[in-house]
Amino acid sequence: MGYHELNALLNLYDEQGNIQFDADRQAARQYFLQHINNNTVFFHDLEEKLEYLVQHQYYEQEVFDQYSLDFVKELSKFAYSFKFRFPTFLGAFKFYTSYALKTFDGQRYLERFEDRVVMVALLLAEGNEELAKEIVKEVISGRFQPATPTFLNAGKKQRGELVSCFLLRIEDNMESIGRSINSALQLSKRGGGVAFALTNLREAGAPIKKIENQSSGVIPVMKLLEDSFSYANQLGARQGAGAVYLHAHHPDIYSFLDTKRENADEKIRIKTLSLGVVIPDITFELAKRNEDMYLFSPYDVERIYGVPFSDINVSEKYYEMVDDARIKKTKINAREFFTTLAEIQFESGYPYVMFEDTVNKANPIEGKVIMSNLCSEILQVSEPSKYHPDLGYETIGKDISCNLGSLNIALTMDGGDIGKTVNAAIRSLTSVSDQSDIRSVPSIERGNSMSHAVGLGQMNLHGFLARELIYYGSEEALDFTNIYFYTVTYHAIQASMEIARERGETFAGFENSDYANGAYFTKYIEKEWKPETARTAELFEGHHIPTQEDWKKLAADVAEHGMYNQNLQAVPPTGSISYINGSTSSIHPIASKIEIRKEGKLGRVYYPAPFMNNENLDYYQDAYEIGYEKIIDTYAVATQHVDQGLSLTLFFKDTATTRDVNKAQIYAWRKGIKTIYYSRIRQLALEGTEVEGCVSCML
Repeated sequence: MGYHELNALLNLYDEQGNIQFDADRQAARQYFLQHINNNTVFFHDLEEKLEYLVQHQYYEQEVFDQYSLDFVKELSKFAYSFKFRFPTFLGAFKFYTSYALKTFDGQRYLERFEDRVVMVALLLAEGNEELAKEIVKEVISGRFQPATPTFLNAGKKQRGELVSCFLLRIEDNMESIGRSINSALQLSKRGGGVAFALTNLREAGAPIKKIENQSSGVIPVMKLLEDSFSYANQLGARQGAGAVYLHAHHPDIYSFLDTKRENADEKIRIKTLSLGVVIPDITFELAKRNEDMYLFSPYDVERIYGVPFSDINVSEKYYEMVDDARIKKTKINAREFFTTLAEIQFESGYPYVMFEDTVNKANPIEGKVIMSNLCSEILQVSEPSKYHPDLGYETIGKDISCNLGSLNIALTMDGGDIGKTVNAAIRSLTSVSDQSDIRSVPSIERGNSMSHAVGLGQMNLHGFLARELIYYGSEEALDFTNIYFYTVTYHAIQASMEIARERGETFAGFENSDYANGAYFTKYIEKEWKPETARTAELFEGHHIPTQEDWKKLAADVAEHGMYNQNLQAVPPTGSISYINGSTSSIHPIASKIEIRKEGKLGRVYYPAPFMNNENLDYYQDAYEIGYEKIIDTYAVATQHVDQGLSLTLFFKDTATTRDVNKAQIYAWRKGIKTIYYSRIRQLALEGTEVEGCVSCML
């Protein structure tokens, strides 16, 4: 039986009514026997292989110049000594179709998983043999997995950038708009998702050079950006992908949302661009009182206050701007706004939501966070750029890039040394930042050189909890999640402090941060954080949970030596890397016990939830069964320890209404959630079976 047929048996019960998990393991073995082994280029030894790959422009010689050949051989032997095996067919299939180095005609393979891990380690260690070995150990063991751009591109001669995502401001002038279109093209060509803040653009009908009713508003700019992303991609390996964020109190907010309606006119319909809305606390308060909400002209706000609209604290200045006759304003009903928001999410899954005041109250860095990214987990401060008429920079601002990678929670706990794993991960991500050179977008280059920002994520929470016979969202699960993220945060800050001490360098503006003045550490020093349940205490046996004294010492060390990274954690949705790592995605629950994916010409491929067997099925309730409250509760306990955001997807049963979506948003806001990613509604076919297996989103 072929590997595809064996994998399909996952979708059929055996004679005893059990799921055929062993068939998938057999499928992975058969995939190698029937396809991979027969289509891999043979070399007599590693030296011959490396010489060929460098000479034929597959690998970068500069990576190997940092090491002796003997060490490279030793590291490769070390990687192969782990006898790595993909736990699922989909994991193996994803790696070889999406990550492994292939011949230029795409027909034959030049790498195995171990080879890719070694190249990643050699590049990220930058000549440090000890670190290279540590990175190999953490990645090959599955404890740490770099994000797709890094894992795909590291060490390859023909490659895109290693960076996961970029965030840029657009200011209210044609030079900034023009420069942003160019940035969209340049960054998409190099890989990584790109998000733009549209909040500062004047609304449709606003004056231009004092002539009324001249501005076309945000929609034409969205169209230009969408076309740019469609045109540019990373050597065909990754399609260009973009997002745009708009403030809820921007006058174009309704037309912005209407671009995602099912019946939207083709002139305004936005098909591939992702939408996000920035919502301050005042919007919820107005809706609670069933009052109108005013929308303010960005043109007038900037004219009166001297700063762009996005840099204004709308909750704080709201009534002042309402009373200012110099600011043109329109009004809509606040509750109707939230109803419209829910309707659009019901139809399309969009928009993403960023709770502006929640984000900025938790932000330890001086400045304001005005937007998020394509996956809604990056939350960093930015500064505007100013341009000459020829689009050259008058003042280079500070835009955002972020380098991601995630820990497998289950394997990190199994590894026995959370601190060592986190340290290797932070150093790996920092290396990506150090080696990034995005000269085509100077504001991105400047932002990266100033902040050295990284985003350490997490995945496989549900897999770990189910393996340990703990229900997702239960008291024990929330307690574990709290203590786990608490512990990771301590070690991430410690790693960044150690890098700063070693290099004698901190991120720009460290001295004005809550890390420097100690305010960030107050909640950890004044209160004892420890397991509240016996089960969590049992799970952490053998692990050191940081004490108040540990935090006091760390605060003192940070005050003395600083921190190298402005931002440290962000929890992405972890798509492909979850499959090759054998994890449940991010920290949300599974969407189905057996997930169904369409993979090109192969068609349907089945992926079993990690650690699932026929005895522990009860612990694998899907996200639709679990309900949004427990998912939000889980994200809320993690959020209090994460300096950036977490990609939170909300799942609703097929019986859900727009009122349910509204209630979920309000619940998330009250629980201190920073952002909401997609809203997914379970889709059922007429005969009552699920469409596409499980992960059906109204997109």
